[in-house]
Amino acid sequence: MKRVLIKLAQLGVSLAIIAFVVNSAQKNDPEAFQRMLNQPKNWGLIALSSLCCLVAVITTFIRWYFLVRALDLPFRLRDAFRLGFLGYFCNFISLGSVGGDLVKALFIAREQKGRRAEAVATVLMDRVVGLYALLVVASISILIAGMQNSAIPEIRIISQWTLACTAIGAAGILALVFPGVTNGRFSEFLANIPKLGYTLDRLMKAVRMYRLKFPVVAAAGLMSILVHCTLVAALFLLATGLPGAAPELLQHFVIVPLSMVTSALPLPAAGLGAFEFAMDKLYVMLPPAGAAVAVGQGLLVALTYRMITVGIALIGAGYYLNTRREMQAVIKQEEDDTDLDANVDFMAREPVAAPVG
Repeated sequence: MKRVLIKLAQLGVSLAIIAFVVNSAQKNDPEAFQRMLNQPKNWGLIALSSLCCLVAVITTFIRWYFLVRALDLPFRLRDAFRLGFLGYFCNFISLGSVGGDLVKALFIAREQKGRRAEAVATVLMDRVVGLYALLVVASISILIAGMQNSAIPEIRIISQWTLACTAIGAAGILALVFPGVTNGRFSEFLANIPKLGYTLDRLMKAVRMYRLKFPVVAAAGLMSILVHCTLVAALFLLATGLPGAAPELLQHFVIVPLSMVTSALPLPAAGLGAFEFAMDKLYVMLPPAGAAVAVGQGLLVALTYRMITVGIALIGAGYYLNTRREMQAVIKQEEDDTDLDANVDFMAREPVAAPVG
C-alpha cells in the first residue's frame, strides 16, 4: 500500500508539471493549442514517425537478446520479444514497485533456474549500455553544433554538463576493463557504501560477467546508438508532420537525447511530465534559423509522441493478459525477495518511451 501511495504521489507530480507547461503556453498565446490542433497535418510523416518508434523499441529487445545469449543462457528471440513487450507495457501501467525492467528481471530469473545472477545481470547491463549510448549521441551532436559555447547560458551549461558526464562515463568504462577495479578491496569499498552499495556491487558482478564478452557489449552499444538516432528521426518527422515551426534535424539530435535523459527520473509512465517539460523548453531555446517556435509546440510534439509509445505498449497488453496469474506470483516474489528488490531504484527505464531502452 505504501508503494502504491508513493506512485500516486509521483503521478501527481507528473500531472502538475504538464499542467504548468500547458498553463504557460496558454498565457503566452491563448489560441496556440487550438490553432495547432485545427491546422492540417502531414499524416504520412506521422505514420513514418510511428514506424520509426516501433523499430527502435524492437531493436532494444534484440539488443537484450544478444546480451542474454552472450552469457550462454538458454533464451530465444521470441522470449526477448515476449518479455520485452511485457516490460514495456508495465512501464506505463504499474502503480506498484514492479516496473518494466524489474518485470523482465524477475521473469528471466524464474526461467533461468540456477543462473539467476546472470539473468539479472543481463537486464542491468542492457540499461547501462542504453543510457550511456544516449549520452554519447547527445555529446556528439553538441560538439558538431558547437552548443557547448552557446550564447544561451542554459544551453551552454546543459551541454557542458552532458559532455562532462559522457567523459566521466568513458573513464569509468575504461577503469572497469581492469580486473583490479571490479575485484578486491575497491570492489568491497563500493559494496559498503550506504544505500548505493548493493546496487554498485550488483553492477560490479554484471561487469565481471561481461568482461570477456567485449565484442557483444560493443555491438550492443552500437545498437543503442542506432536506437537513439532512430528516435531522434522519429521525433523530427513527427514535429515536421505537425503544424507549427520546429527545430531542425541537428538540433533534434541535441533536444531529444537531453529530454529523454529526464525520463530516467522516478516518475510514472516513463518519465511523464519531465520529458514533456524538457522538450517544450528546449524547443523554444533552440528555434530553427529565421523563425521562432511557439511556447507549447514542444509539448504538443512530446504528447503526440507519448500517444504513439502508448499504442506500441498496447502490444504488450496481450502478453500481460495471458500472464496475469504469473504476474501476481512475480509481484509476490518481488515483495518477498530483497535480493531483486534492491535493484528497483537502479533499474530506471532507459529513456525511450519518453523512452525505450
